[in-house]
Amino acid sequence: MGQAQKFDREVFKKRLYNFILKLIEFIDNLPKDRVCFIIGDQLLRSGTSILGNYIEGQSASSKKEFLVFMQYCLKSTNESKVWIAVLRDSKRAKKERADWFLKELDEYSKIFASSILTIKGKRTI
Repeated sequence: MGQAQKFDREVFKKRLYNFILKLIEFIDNLPKDRVCFIIGDQLLRSGTSILGNYIEGQSASSKKEFLVFMQYCLKSTNESKVWIAVLRDSKRAKKERADWFLKELDEYSKIFASSILTIKGKRTI
């Protein structure tokens, strides 16, 4: 594993961390109603799970274990997209802000999906 690869992982980890900070602020600024509380709670869980599973995956003891964590990352990313879309489409979140999160999450999905395919040997880097 070269230094450049490690640097990229660190940059991506920091990007995920900053995403979580923005997500917390986004959730804190949602309307204070029952729907937003429930969806916000789900979004916080799925959103923070992305970073948690990514960090766990980096210390995996095998390719198989790493693959499992990347699959969890992808699932949490996709779940987060659903909750943000619901908040946007129900007019509980500003469209521009929600769209920024959806774009960012879409990029994460592509990164995780690419990693999964590479690990499975179905794609080369």
